[in-house]
Amino acid sequence: MRELSEQEVIRRDKIEEIRKVCNPYPEKYDVNYKLSEVASLEDGTSDVRIAGRIVFMRKMGKLSFLRLRDLEGSIQVSIKVDSVGDDKYSFFKSNIDLGDFIGVNGEVFTTQTGEKTVRANSFEFLGKALRPLPEKFHGLTDIEMKYRQRYVDLITNEDSRKIFLGRSRYSLFVRNYLADNGFLEVETPIIQTSVSGASAKPFFTHYNALDLDCNLRIAPECYLKECIVGGFNRVFEVAKCFRNEGMDPQHNPEFTQIEWYCAYWNFEDNIKFFEKFLRDSIRFLTGSEVITSGGNELDFSKPFERVNYVEELTRILGFDFLKETDVDAYKEKVVEKGFFSLKDMEEYKSLAQLTDFLYKKLLRANIVGPVVMYNYPALLKPLARRNDNDSNMVDCFQVVINGAEICNAYSELVNPFEQRKSFEDQLKAKAQGDDETMDMDEDYLLAMEQGMPPISGLGVGIDRLIMLAYDAPSLRDVILFPTMKPNDK
Repeated sequence: MRELSEQEVIRRDKIEEIRKVCNPYPEKYDVNYKLSEVASLEDGTSDVRIAGRIVFMRKMGKLSFLRLRDLEGSIQVSIKVDSVGDDKYSFFKSNIDLGDFIGVNGEVFTTQTGEKTVRANSFEFLGKALRPLPEKFHGLTDIEMKYRQRYVDLITNEDSRKIFLGRSRYSLFVRNYLADNGFLEVETPIIQTSVSGASAKPFFTHYNALDLDCNLRIAPECYLKECIVGGFNRVFEVAKCFRNEGMDPQHNPEFTQIEWYCAYWNFEDNIKFFEKFLRDSIRFLTGSEVITSGGNELDFSKPFERVNYVEELTRILGFDFLKETDVDAYKEKVVEKGFFSLKDMEEYKSLAQLTDFLYKKLLRANIVGPVVMYNYPALLKPLARRNDNDSNMVDCFQVVINGAEICNAYSELVNPFEQRKSFEDQLKAKAQGDDETMDMDEDYLLAMEQGMPPISGLGVGIDRLIMLAYDAPSLRDVILFPTMKPNDK
């Protein structure tokens, strides 16, 4: 057991003193106003019952002030010996600390400095903080504490309260927005029997009841398209996904995304819908359609610029990369052009992996946006529909902002013959050493053979969207409880 600080010992001793007067862990307290509502009450409003955590306190002889806070707001409270009585006031001064919870019944008034305040007629002790709040919450050490002890971060950091309150409210906004546009929400399995739905390295697990090796969902895509087969013409899921890959400010192996699919749409319909969705989302989260994020001013009020992936990457490389059939020869050309060394590209075993690396480093990284990136190579999107005029391309788009992908969307591949061939190509890439390929998903192919209408689908990461809107430096700043290595201290 860790050694207690002097303050922690003192606070534990106070529990016994509190027990002499009241239950230090009471059952409940009836409130009739949120803290955020009190500021709008008229002076003289009585029988105001509020509760919260004490985050500021100034104890004086016969009159003390404190501030109660919760996630949505805070309010000043005055406690006067004439109002609560000598015994209660003495109890307050001796036993109540910063971080404790109390409930207050009182009357609203405005101080001479113009601050709306609740004058306590009575108060009740509601919970002791056995550990004091940190005096400072800045610097590298405390950033790690932020992620390990998010509850402390929420108590002490206004920016974090804003982010997570906004994120919570945004979840409801998304569901209402899609429902208002005719989409139905479903749930698909997190534990799956085939690595499918996206090109990514999976997490694996074992299903004891079935004695079956499984993987955690990397995307809900195939199941959602099976819903289309079953008659859900517009379907979506807010899906927790898992990709067993690296971590950096833009990537987290566990993340949340929204995926939606619409029968009879193509990717152009989805571009129009997503532009409006993103514009409305940014306005909901920030109150404006023009924001500053990552040091750049981003304007969502006007149509997004469009960039042709194949044309632009071909221009940058100086050769037609789509004609490359051997990954080693492909690498040699990149080296000749002076972009990267063979060592830089050593881990990329397939044409798809290498092309994606070059795109991300040479093209996507330099985009501020918002930009609609379209016309992707077919080898990168095994579930997307080939373009009618060029089978080397797929009808796909991503919105790129500040060098990062915000969404991924395309006209879906609904031809089961082409889909089987695409899965076979994935197996060939896996044999070359590409560990981010999909399996042969026979269950999905069976559903496709039942017949599919034209479909367009889209996935957008909620974590990255929230990070963008609130100009957070890392995904960990918008995920309540990011996974951390055990703290040995």
